[in-house]
Amino acid sequence: MTRPAVYPVRLGRRYTRHVAEALRTETLGGAIMLGAAVVALIWANSPWAAAYETVREVRIGPAALHLDLTLQEWAADGLLAIFFFIAGLEVKEEMVHGELSSLRSATLPIIAAVAGIVIPATIYTGVTWGVPGALDGWAIPTATDIALALAILAVTASSLPTSLRAFLLTLAVVDDLGAIAVIAIFYTEKLALGWLAAAVVLLVVYWVLQRRRVRAAWVYAPIAIAVWICVHTAGVHATVAGVMLGLLIRVWSHEDEEESPSERADHLFRPISAGLAVPAFALLSAGVALSPAGLGGVFTDRIGLGIFLGLVVGKLVGVLGGAWLAVRFGIARLSPDLSWRDIGAAGMLAGVGFTVSLLIGELAFPGTDRAELVTTAVLVASFVAGALAAILLHVRVRRRDAAVPAP
Repeated sequence: MTRPAVYPVRLGRRYTRHVAEALRTETLGGAIMLGAAVVALIWANSPWAAAYETVREVRIGPAALHLDLTLQEWAADGLLAIFFFIAGLEVKEEMVHGELSSLRSATLPIIAAVAGIVIPATIYTGVTWGVPGALDGWAIPTATDIALALAILAVTASSLPTSLRAFLLTLAVVDDLGAIAVIAIFYTEKLALGWLAAAVVLLVVYWVLQRRRVRAAWVYAPIAIAVWICVHTAGVHATVAGVMLGLLIRVWSHEDEEESPSERADHLFRPISAGLAVPAFALLSAGVALSPAGLGGVFTDRIGLGIFLGLVVGKLVGVLGGAWLAVRFGIARLSPDLSWRDIGAAGMLAGVGFTVSLLIGELAFPGTDRAELVTTAVLVASFVAGALAAILLHVRVRRRDAAVPAP
């Protein structure tokens, strides 16, 4: 009889270093993004709120290529492509060197992540059933913002086992894959097949150049930009271009290379993503007018309530329940240095949706009166989930410290 997989299987040096490096970077990135969101909220609720709206609606870019976008659209379609490029790199690294390289070691976080997508979507669908057009937003509460989640984990519970960080990171990678698939499949209205074919050809050229060990950045930059333009013009959300470029990059190094192309790209673009792309998106998307009526709408409007319950309750139930069922039926086994309280805290952290939830909200309800409600609901739910997770993690740290005998 095959023994159930223990999570986590022994972590290699490369993966442990990757986890620690991600924690350090994402902590700073999460803080910058949170600061940008706070600035957006203050600006949108100040006497200069009209100026905020004016800035968001400024259009730049060549109309001939259908690229005369607003600044808000450039942040969501353009800058977030860098964020999704990093996500693509992380997925590729995990598939080759990390937890996803072995199905046996990845079983627990994969099942937890899938359940953490299905349960929130089910809760949202149940709450909003019968509301005209509401089902367009079913995917909003399925996403996790890894930058904020890891930032909260690092600040409140740095002494907890590395296996908990590895679990959360792997969970978020699978979550990102789900979000990418949802955006590509469900939020693409009509395709321009010629432009899509051109994007595929360019991606093949990019892949071949990677395999032939071409290293010059000036070769890849125009290809990447052309891929983004083709994908955007084809009608697919342009962030998918970033993901595909990240997935096709080479993640191993040859004898004459100190680091792989993936490591070089990560080193170059992660600071741009954390310090510019995601904060700019937060600044231009998180600004909503807060009022007692608007905040109350999160709990009285069924769309707002569905998002809130999906993120705060659905993520916790999905992640914790999925992991428990995997262990209960012998598919996986929890590592001795983790407890169910740790998994529960990770599930609550997964309810911090923010970046990807806001993006899906914009795609689901573009230019409608519901857009502001969706943004408010995502912000409130992410704040509540993050605060509850921080409390749970703080309690876990105190109890662990109390259980360790004094030297």
